[in-house]
Amino acid sequence: QVQLVESGGGLVQAGGSLRLSCVASGRTSSMYAMGWFRQAPGLERDIVAAIRWSGGSTTYADSVKGRFTISRDNAKNTLYLQMNSLKPEDTAVYYCAGGSTWPLTTATSKYLQYWGQGTQVTVSS
Repeated sequence: QVQLVESGGGLVQAGGSLRLSCVASGRTSSMYAMGWFRQAPGLERDIVAAIRWSGGSTTYADSVKGRFTISRDNAKNTLYLQMNSLKPEDTAVYYCAGGSTWPLTTATSKYLQYWGQGTQVTVSS
């Protein structure tokens, strides 16, 4: 089993920045890839960014390309999401997730074994 705990969410003005963290514990060697997802009220949960744990290949949703950066620190078993130039439409609950699925997309996320509890990001205009 793997446990994922997110942190770093909060309230920020449009144009500001936040960095989300996700600490993984347990059998982290079982995870091939991790990703960040978000869900706004009334909408489905969508992929934001994903990274392969080994090699570091990354993918991004078009809506965040050039503004968000996903990274990982293998030694700390920590996943990050640096979010810059935030917009009100980025407001959502952000979840980290991991598993043996790649590529990670909204569609393939249903195969991910491990999910965090979510952290709220609110961007005011």
